[in-house]
Amino acid sequence: MNDLITKEHIFNQPIDKVWNAISIGEELSEWFIKADFKAEPGYKYTFMASEEEGCTQITGEVKKADPYTLIYTWIVQGTHTETIVKWELEPMEGGTKLHLEHSGISNYPKESAVTFFNNFNGGWDNCIKALTSYLLKLSHAK
Repeated sequence: MNDLITKEHIFNQPIDKVWNAISIGEELSEWFIKADFKAEPGYKYTFMASEEEGCTQITGEVKKADPYTLIYTWIVQGTHTETIVKWELEPMEGGTKLHLEHSGISNYPKESAVTFFNNFNGGWDNCIKALTSYLLKLSHAK
């Protein structure tokens, strides 16, 4: 089974705007899901999704939060399986390149690993779309 989801996307916004959107709890809550999150190593975060979004809670711990690299564990409520989410941002002329990885999905019990992989894969696509819309809204608000 493939154990690694990777996504890349180019944003037309400066790297600091993208970084803030993925690393500040208030901003995450605007475009992702309600978040008690701080980009500080050791911070134990909670994402509280609504019932309609498929699960009610995701928890984990921030492992790394250097400028433009954010790594945290990811545990879906009702499971004991820890996976890893990694966001890397790179400045580019006229914008920012995002590289997102979600790994460790094969740690789920065999019967559910494929389902989790497919759900996460589609979920991250939706996430990038929501982040894109959020950043566009920010740039038009000025």
